[in-house]
Amino acid sequence: MKTILITGCSSGFGLEIAKHFLDHDWNVIATMRTPREDALPRSDRLRVLSLDVTDPQSISRLIADAGPVDALVNNAGVGMLNALEGTSMQAAREVFETNTLGTIAMTQAVIPQFRERKSGVIVNVTSTVTLRPLHLLSVYTASKAAVNAFTESLALELEPFHIRVRLVLPGRAPETRFGDNARSRMQGGFHEAYTDLAQQVFSRWAQSTDLVTRSTDVADAVWQAVNDPASPMRIPAGADALALAAA
Repeated sequence: MKTILITGCSSGFGLEIAKHFLDHDWNVIATMRTPREDALPRSDRLRVLSLDVTDPQSISRLIADAGPVDALVNNAGVGMLNALEGTSMQAAREVFETNTLGTIAMTQAVIPQFRERKSGVIVNVTSTVTLRPLHLLSVYTASKAAVNAFTESLALELEPFHIRVRLVLPGRAPETRFGDNARSRMQGGFHEAYTDLAQQVFSRWAQSTDLVTRSTDVADAVWQAVNDPASPMRIPAGADALALAAA
């Protein structure tokens, strides 16, 4: 029976990915900054472990506790919604520490065992904001675009060891906690020069009837990335993501 390690499982995409793989008879290691045993259905194939992807010691402990795994899903991430002028460098660094460097650190931590076995799959969850620029998301988009570039280059260097590396790109997912997560990093709110722009953006989002992404869409895309060797490098997840990728 195969084992998958998934980061950022406390809610949203990560939680649904963990449920999906449990339902399909995988062993699942679901990680969270603050583990919650009640977040997922009880199963003898599930372990909920603590992980802070920005902390090297936390990563080392996790890898030791997890043991051999067959697949890694880097899903842990934080949101950022603000104009650049209203974003402190501390907030920008926090976003990159989790979204970009956290993904790189976790990937680096599992590569040795994959390389030795000459097998393994790494799936990095980013976003379709990297395909189409949107207002007030410059720092967040940059953190995810960096992961796209990292992933595509890494795939080339790991190919000789039969390690597959893939990207899953979700679209806009109102059911997740991205909005709350992003607002928590706004600190003093928007710079006054961008107040009107922010109001326009929020108004458009509130009135939008556009296609959206569900957490189940992301779980399906990750399943494809892990289990289908012929899957493409970039897999859009969600109706809006599919439409954008086809445009």
